[in-house]
Amino acid sequence: MNILDFQKRLSRFPLFSLQDIRKAVPGFSSRQLDRWAKKDYLRKIRQGYYTLSQQQIDQQFLFYAANKIYNPSYLSLETALKYYGLIPEEIFQLTSVTTKKTAKFATPVGNFSYRHLKPALFFGYRLVELGKRRVLIAEPEKAVLDYLYLTPSMQTADDFRSMRINSDQFCEQVEPQRFRKLASAFGFKALQRRAETFLNTV
Repeated sequence: MNILDFQKRLSRFPLFSLQDIRKAVPGFSSRQLDRWAKKDYLRKIRQGYYTLSQQQIDQQFLFYAANKIYNPSYLSLETALKYYGLIPEEIFQLTSVTTKKTAKFATPVGNFSYRHLKPALFFGYRLVELGKRRVLIAEPEKAVLDYLYLTPSMQTADDFRSMRINSDQFCEQVEPQRFRKLASAFGFKALQRRAETFLNTV
């Protein structure tokens, strides 16, 4: 198979795995991928995941890739906080949570970070449509709570003020009752107390 035929068959995939390739091209040899990657026909994102070199690398693609290259996972923490307009800082890596072990991937298209959550805490996310793709991202309340849970050093009102949360956006997007309900679902009284301090601070 030549690269033009391959591109036609895989063009509907912004990012594809070896499994995707073998469904689209039965009997395909994975060794061909490395040869094409060396010729810049493809980008190797991480082991077993590729994209065509002409693929546009934008937020839609990066969010989709974050979900796909290490799953189950959903976008959360700083990436979700920025997506909802809750923090002003630019984000230089895609942050997600996962039931797998904590991991980081430096790739040709960006850096991806995954923090471990036990399966019982893997909730509070939604499916969001971005262009033609759908991605999993934490609800605003859960993005904050994931951050508090995974950053136990954040304890005081001064700590929470240092996050520079946009109060207007927070009040518009976060429901205090749901925030408290999700905080309770974590099952840690200390987190509930910190969440209440956070609410009173922002």
